[in-house]
Amino acid sequence: MKKLVIKDNPTIRKKVYNYVREQILSGEVGPNERLIENKIAKEIGTSRTPVREALHSLEMEGLIESIPRVGYVVKTLSDQEAVELWEIRCLIEGLAARWAVEKSHDKLVRELRKNIALAEERVSQGDVAAFVELDGQFHEIIARLSGGTRLLELSQMLRRHALRYRIRSINTPDTALRAIEGHKAILMAVEEGDPDRISLAVKSHLDQSKEDTLRYAFKEEKR
Repeated sequence: MKKLVIKDNPTIRKKVYNYVREQILSGEVGPNERLIENKIAKEIGTSRTPVREALHSLEMEGLIESIPRVGYVVKTLSDQEAVELWEIRCLIEGLAARWAVEKSHDKLVRELRKNIALAEERVSQGDVAAFVELDGQFHEIIARLSGGTRLLELSQMLRRHALRYRIRSINTPDTALRAIEGHKAILMAVEEGDPDRISLAVKSHLDQSKEDTLRYAFKEEKR
């Protein structure tokens, strides 16, 4: 893991939790990898107590598990969980898009157009890695302009969990291009303002994303 320096004692546990959690969700710490308290505490520069508390919270969240005589390890990826994540995202993000159209239609169109144009530019230049951030921003724009605070929180949480699965597929040019086409279809539906078409466009895009994710995320396990 990258070295993290923590000086704010009252929030050490929260910072350790957020730090380790981000390493897992980003894929930097992979499935079945051990999380050793002493090692993490030394890297971060803190005692074992906040690390232990953070790991316990991550276990409660379902990202890691405690194995007797082994310790904490990152849970393996599950195709069933991946399917559940994408099905829930379809509902949440479809609702977010409809709300965003009702509350901020013109601003939503402008920001989505700008995002797509930049994504196409980056991918055409071969900078596929930049699309990971732009893809997240596309969905963040919709959730933010929906005006729903809880909806935004749910959307962000689901995307972070989904990225753990999608990180293997989203860095490929063909997947990035398919995702951009999905974003364009959502934009067209948003421009028209038809709620049914918006929901269908979001579902179609996320179904394709799910298909790409399942193809790549479990490729190694199926060999």
